[in-house]
Amino acid sequence: RRDELLGARRALERALPSTMVMAEMAAPRQAHVLTRGRYDAPAAAVEPGVPEVLSACWPAGAPANRLGLARWLTSPEHPLTARVVVNRMWAQLFGTGLVKTVEDFGRQGEYPSHPELLDWLAREFVESGWDVKHMLKVLVLSATYRQDSVLTPLSRERDAENRLLARGPRLRLSAEMIRDQALLVSGLLVERVGGASVFPYQPADLYKGIVVDAPYPGTVWTVGSGADLYRRSLYTFWKRTVPHPVLSVLDVPDREVCSARRARTNTPLQALTLMNETGFVEAGRALAQRMLSEGGSDDGARIAFAMRLATGREPAARELDILTRLLAQLRASYRADPAAARLLLSVGAAPVATPAAGEGELAAHAALAGMILNLDATLTKN
Repeated sequence: RRDELLGARRALERALPSTMVMAEMAAPRQAHVLTRGRYDAPAAAVEPGVPEVLSACWPAGAPANRLGLARWLTSPEHPLTARVVVNRMWAQLFGTGLVKTVEDFGRQGEYPSHPELLDWLAREFVESGWDVKHMLKVLVLSATYRQDSVLTPLSRERDAENRLLARGPRLRLSAEMIRDQALLVSGLLVERVGGASVFPYQPADLYKGIVVDAPYPGTVWTVGSGADLYRRSLYTFWKRTVPHPVLSVLDVPDREVCSARRARTNTPLQALTLMNETGFVEAGRALAQRMLSEGGSDDGARIAFAMRLATGREPAARELDILTRLLAQLRASYRADPAAARLLLSVGAAPVATPAAGEGELAAHAALAGMILNLDATLTKN
């Protein structure tokens, strides 16, 4: 019994992931000035220290090392850290920070549009105990955030970038949010937390000619299966210089350099990706199955159900009329071409639950659902 338990313990220990952790030596190694940079020619001994310009504001009792630097950065009296963090929170919600150059608070950066507000938010952040959830709640419940985001001709003329905060934020979701939203709305999203990286759908042979052909992990993209196809984009395997193509099309940066602020573009390739990429076509089909099983008994109810899931609102009368007529056209088209219906429904690995009305009905709803997932109202936070 003892041997069995010992073997089980060793197996558990081998299964646990390991990581390197930096720790200070019990007796620090003596460092020297190196004559002309030569390691075999040490000169005067030197000790750890901090730049003299920081000595006046260095926290009392803080050691002159990395721990002291961390205490200085997070000191409640530090003039910069809290401002940088709350400015990034503001940029995350409003699209643009109070300091527009969120990556640069120095002399090359932009002056804050509302310096008193930035100071107040920074103090609130520190006094809340550096509570991120509290600050996000403060921002989203503010009257500034909850304004209507409609852009009037006068607003466009006087303040196109909304630097005066006269209207609510309106911005396209980030690449990861767009994909995760499609998975969530369709019912495919697997919300398990943690675990190894996953390999969702990607064009075959994308790595050929880009990634070095070597026998180590990450040089070959083997599409995953089961739940791994529907994890949040956070878990998608990412080569530093080759982001996932769907995320790349939607303006995600590569990881060769740090990027504190993402660009947002509007290109035809984005619409083509959202209408044709395997994952989004599959999400449209899964949403269609929800429309048929949960949305109600008539076209209008099912379309309204899908619009509520995707946009958070009821469709306008004109939108409902257009989508209803389009669904009727798609239904007639796919019923007249069963092969096309089967081809559409074969995209993706998720099982297909064919309704009693037949494959043509499901294919028509799948095509319509894909269009709804591609609407500006779905992809944009208003």
